[in-house]
Amino acid sequence: MSSFDLVAYLAVRRAEVDAVLDARLPQPDDDPGRLVEAMRYSLLAPGKRLRPILALAAVEAVGASLGEAERIAATSVELVHCYSLIHDDLPAMDNDDFRRGRPTSHKAFGEATAILAGDALLTLAFEWLGEAASVSATPGRYALAVRALSHGAGYLGMVRGQSRDMLPTQPSTLEDIERLHTEKTGALFRAALEIGAAVAGATAEQTAALAHFGTCYGVAFQHADDRDDGDHGAFASRTGERTRVLVAEAIAAMRSFGDSAAPLCALAQRLDDANASRR
Repeated sequence: MSSFDLVAYLAVRRAEVDAVLDARLPQPDDDPGRLVEAMRYSLLAPGKRLRPILALAAVEAVGASLGEAERIAATSVELVHCYSLIHDDLPAMDNDDFRRGRPTSHKAFGEATAILAGDALLTLAFEWLGEAASVSATPGRYALAVRALSHGAGYLGMVRGQSRDMLPTQPSTLEDIERLHTEKTGALFRAALEIGAAVAGATAEQTAALAHFGTCYGVAFQHADDRDDGDHGAFASRTGERTRVLVAEAIAAMRSFGDSAAPLCALAQRLDDANASRR
């Protein structure tokens, strides 16, 4: 893992994801209410594309090749992530004015169009999974991918976490914080790994290991993000230690995959390295 070039890997995979997003999104030719323009505005804004990259890395970890179907399936996760950001920024939620260095969707297009753009991206994600199945030699695997994305994004996953985050009483224990992070952030990371596992034809044991990586990585990722933003400051020292533990657990889950899991292990190790620099 020490010799793995994560920077180069991420650059290649990010470019692949961006190309799929740009090519497959509709063009705003006949666009009542600037709906498609709003979709493209948010989705094509510069981003890390971490969730689809994790899905692609899961495919590689299982030992499958990356083709058109696998790339379409992986990028469907980014559509769901983008929809969640658009809705999260709305006045009824976090009421944010800027996202990724420019006005949020509702500031640029109005609240109604922003809501519709988020709705359109969410439903488009499942259309893309269906299209991925139609160009795959193993279409049955994509039913598992649909289930993984639905579960991770829905009322037992990301939406549940958002609902919990809107409660007037904020988490008062580390356990409460991690329950929130598992739902709001970890669930979609887990879904990304499960989608990659599904379309690659992973065994039940491989799928469970990749899903566990996704949950551990997702919670650690959110702990790190909270520390950068100054959230849950009273727990900063404990979340720093938990980040270290969760990263170690995520990497351990990849042990049976060998070198094919190098991208996933390197991503997790980068989180721990950044965490160590905050101590």
